[in-house]
Formats: sequence, C-alpha cells, structure tokens
Amino acid sequence: MLSEEQFKRNLGEVQNEVGEFCSQFDRSPNEVVLLPVTKKWPVDAVRFCKDAGIGKVGENRVQEAVKKIDVLQDLSGLEWHLVGHLQKNKARFCPGRFQWIHSLDSLELAKRLSRTCLEQNTSLNVLIQLNLSGEDSKSGLEDWEQLRNLSEELMNLEKLELRGLMTMPAPDQDERETRRVFARLREMQERLKSELNAPQIDQLSMGMTSDYAWAILEGATMIRVGSAIFGVRQ
Repeated sequence: MLSEEQFKRNLGEVQNEVGEFCSQFDRSPNEVVLLPVTKKWPVDAVRFCKDAGIGKVGENRVQEAVKKIDVLQDLSGLEWHLVGHLQKNKARFCPGRFQWIHSLDSLELAKRLSRTCLEQNTSLNVLIQLNLSGEDSKSGLEDWEQLRNLSEELMNLEKLELRGLMTMPAPDQDERETRRVFARLREMQERLKSELNAPQIDQLSMGMTSDYAWAILEGATMIRVGSAIFGVRQ
C-alpha cells in the first residue's frame, strides 16, 4: 500500500507540474481540476485525498466504487466522479452516490439515470463520451451528428445536467495525434455550447498521467490522473 508520505510527495509533484503547464500555456491553475483516480486502490487512498484538501475523486468501475462510497460515508462533502464505462444495468447504482458521470454514451443510459434520479430526488452532472480515435475497444460517440442528437435529447431529461464532453485518445498516439483529438473535442464542445445556447456545457474531461500536459494545452478543465499520484496499480 502506498504510504501517505509518498502520496503527498507524488501529489505535490503533479500539482506543481499542472501549475507550470498552466503558466506555460497562459492558463490559470484554477481552470483545471485535478481528479485523482483511485481505481484498484483501497479506501485509504481516498482518505489521503480528502486529508490533502482534494475534494473530488474518480473511479472507473461502479461495483468497486459503490463499496468505497458506502464505507466512506463519514467523509462529508466528497465529490465522486465515475470516469469509466457505465453499463446500462448498473445505472441504478449511480444516482445518490456519484455527482458526476463522465462516460454517458447513449440515450437509453441517460433515460435510466434520469429515471433513478427522479425516484431518489437527486441529480447528476453528466459528460458525453466521444471516441475520436475510432478504437473498437472503447465506448463513445464518433461524430458530430450523434453528439448533437444525444445532447438535444439530454436537455429534455429531468435531473440530468449536461456539463461537457470527455474523451480518451488511443494510448499509442504521438503528441501530434493526441493533441489533434483533444483539439477536436474542444471544438465540438464550443460548437455544442453555442448551437444549443447552453453556457453550462463548459467542461472538458481529457488527459491522464501520460498526456495531461497536452490536454491542458488544448483546454482541458478536468484531468484524470491515477498512476502519477498513486503509483502503478496492482
């Protein structure tokens, strides 16, 4: 298990790098949320985040996250983000536990989330996932028309607030191709925000340990960082 001392060192290094990148790219560090991803790490990793003043954490898998969330009910004010793929049959577990879903990719999934939110009288911030690298192994919409159609439907669903877009470039892409994907996501977000007259669509979840510098350069507002903070997952 990662020690709290090592966690603090790693977190400090990442925070310093984010600040340096923002300075280089003429952005304010306040524009970029660092989202530690605690996938496959025990609940102590989440406590480390909270003790360090980090009020938001990301999880990839619903079942693993639900166990942690239920155990950590004493950590008031902690904001949970689901950043991994959400299967339709697990949608019912998310409202009331998560505050953000980064991986919405279908109208059916959105309707299930909305229905459960209504039953529980709660709400969710959602991001639509785009698969802009065309990978068969990844979920997400692939073009503008799909995005526009789903977004319009989402705007009419109760208890769901469309806040932006998310993507994950192919891991084997170089800087040029990775930045192209990030830039395209930003362009789609800006177009969507304008055409739907929806100023709340202001979030771009993109960038992980290997490429968050490029994501910040291209306008990321949330970066999802795991191994740079917690080490290589077991």
